[in-house]
Amino acid sequence: MTVDFNLNNTVLQRLDMKQRIKQVISESILLKQQILSNEYLLDTVEQVAEVCTIALKADKKLLFCGNGGSAADAQHIAAEFSGRFYKDRKPFHAEALHTNASYMTAVANDYGFDFVYSRMIQAKGRVGDIFFGISTSGNSPNVVKAFEQSRKQGLINIAMTGATGGSLLALSDYVLNVPSVDTPRIQEAHIMLGHIICELVEANLTKKI
Repeated sequence: MTVDFNLNNTVLQRLDMKQRIKQVISESILLKQQILSNEYLLDTVEQVAEVCTIALKADKKLLFCGNGGSAADAQHIAAEFSGRFYKDRKPFHAEALHTNASYMTAVANDYGFDFVYSRMIQAKGRVGDIFFGISTSGNSPNVVKAFEQSRKQGLINIAMTGATGGSLLALSDYVLNVPSVDTPRIQEAHIMLGHIICELVEANLTKKI
């Protein structure tokens, strides 16, 4: 009997791929279950929603930053606030700080990439504003410097990080440190937490009195 080794190899590769797909989904589910059982983290999410509600009621703004995939997450979450989430309501003042490419490249060129967010905070930040820094390691130099500047100017610092919190831990008023060191899984959890916070804030600010 002639065996088609190429066909057998293809079948084995497909089985390996499907197994990996299942493994990734299982890892994502497991992390969310860990978050679900972490009362301290859940309490922090609730507190963050409350401080964001208070800030927006006082005509303050929400600022977001991150690098790479976390920059996309920052932009995504800001858009949920400034556009709409579940309800047709007035826009909330929320923005991601990296969306002006000319600014980002000019400051990176003239001062260094470590300063792209701190200079923007210096320009935009006001006492009582909320500043979300998203960094899976908690050690991104430009986010750390931005938190240092934000603290000087009286903003409220909220870090979205991985398990340890990194350098942002000591610079934050609230830390949403997802219990993982796996970057893709952390980023998936950041979006989930951002959605939850947005939903709670939207509900708080659209309540009938």
